[in-house]
Amino acid sequence: MENTLGFPDLLGMIDERSTAFCAAVSSAPSLDAQVPTCPEWTLFDLVQHLGDGRYRWAATVAAGPATAPPALEGAPSAPREREALLAWMAASTQQLVDALREAGPDRGCWTWWADSQSPQTSGAVARHQLQQMVVHTYDAQITVGAPQPLPDEAALDGVDEFLFTCCATTAAWPHEPAVVDYHATEGRSWRLSLSADGARTTRLPSSDSEGLDASASLQGTASELVLALYDRIPVDSLKLDGDRRLFDQLLAWDPSE
Repeated sequence: MENTLGFPDLLGMIDERSTAFCAAVSSAPSLDAQVPTCPEWTLFDLVQHLGDGRYRWAATVAAGPATAPPALEGAPSAPREREALLAWMAASTQQLVDALREAGPDRGCWTWWADSQSPQTSGAVARHQLQQMVVHTYDAQITVGAPQPLPDEAALDGVDEFLFTCCATTAAWPHEPAVVDYHATEGRSWRLSLSADGARTTRLPSSDSEGLDASASLQGTASELVLALYDRIPVDSLKLDGDRRLFDQLLAWDPSE
């Protein structure tokens, strides 16, 4: 699978976004601030969620090929004091990056996306973990009133990664068959085909194919597309053509049910 970012770039950007995330948390008046894009969480909850996830995925990558995620043993709990919490967050990211670097991009490991079009490898984990860090950095930034667009390269890879990993499945689409196109203004396009056979993603040659044979399409910058895919901004804030209900159905769809 073609990546926008190579493996060393993925690791470097995970580290860079972790630094940006911690900077946003450091500037917050209080760790009890509510996160607008995750209203059930405070800023402390967001840090705890992200750090716990880095420790879990570090253990998963280190365990190698498996049919289930390993038990997480010995990972430290998130401290409540801000300076200690930020150090804990940085340590969790370092542990993940170290595990990924040691494994390399092609080593197999357990992932929850076995039914998708993404491989079950440490390289695929690195791609998804970058997107987790990118989106949650946006969450932290908007909490402190300073949201920034996602980095261009990470965002382009993020649209691709989300559609191939989070959307693609062999579980039956429970509605009428449909085709949804996504167009990044940076010049890349994707097609999500939905049917009783599941959801499959393909890369389109260019945005010149916009609207052709699609039930609906969404166009915006790669940053806007990623944020819309993760339900951080409304799809109505982008250029939307065709059947808008499809985007609501996609957000509500849980293929595991």
